[in-house]
Amino acid sequence: MKSEHVLTSRRTIITGLASCGGLLLGGCSDTQPPTYGNLLRLADNLTYRAQRLLLPRNTLVREYDRGDITSIAAIGTTNPANPHEDLYDAAGGAAYDRLRNGGFADWRLTIDGSVARPGSYSLNDLKSFPARTQITKHTCEEGWSAIAEWTGVPLQRVLQAAGILPSARFVNFYAFDATLDSIDMVDALHPQTLLAYGMNGRDLPVAHGAPLRVRVERQLGYKSIKFLHRIRVTEQFYDPGKLGPLQNGWAWYIGI
Repeated sequence: MKSEHVLTSRRTIITGLASCGGLLLGGCSDTQPPTYGNLLRLADNLTYRAQRLLLPRNTLVREYDRGDITSIAAIGTTNPANPHEDLYDAAGGAAYDRLRNGGFADWRLTIDGSVARPGSYSLNDLKSFPARTQITKHTCEEGWSAIAEWTGVPLQRVLQAAGILPSARFVNFYAFDATLDSIDMVDALHPQTLLAYGMNGRDLPVAHGAPLRVRVERQLGYKSIKFLHRIRVTEQFYDPGKLGPLQNGWAWYIGI
């Protein structure tokens, strides 16, 4: 009887969580990632939905002074052209090597999808937008943190220039290595979400994502994708399979 009671209690808890998920996530199946029937993924989505429902959309993360800047590790891919990197992509690596050798003069950021004016932007094009500099903390999922200064153009300015369609829900980031991830429009339009081309007063170093990376300051560090070459705006969540976070054991939303 005792074991039966324990099993019943566990079923009750799981059923209750699923019911709460249904209440919080109802009507949102096309605006957030699937749970894959996994209780852990359900908890991720509960966290995501609760933060979106309860917290102000434009709350800023803390910004620091120059005297607070620390050293910051370069992890993950540090050179997309290196075939020994874990996420090496042959086509992307060859393209990156060619562009880097040319000082990124021919590099372009493509923006397409649910926008009225798809197109491409050079580094000079991006630098022609009003710049923003912010000193923020990079918090890593591995337990360390560091403070750095980032300079770039707010992503919202570039998206507005491209003409975001009212149906847009997600922004997907494509890198020169085998990395593809996305954020929702709330984070995409946040004033501290930056397309960064500078770090600590200099051009962005290769190991930290040159010539352009995104800084998603309200999420853990692995959402700040490096080595960008394309942004695609979509109406529905796109699961890139083995290239994306969900099927590699990572949470899609990791707000801090």
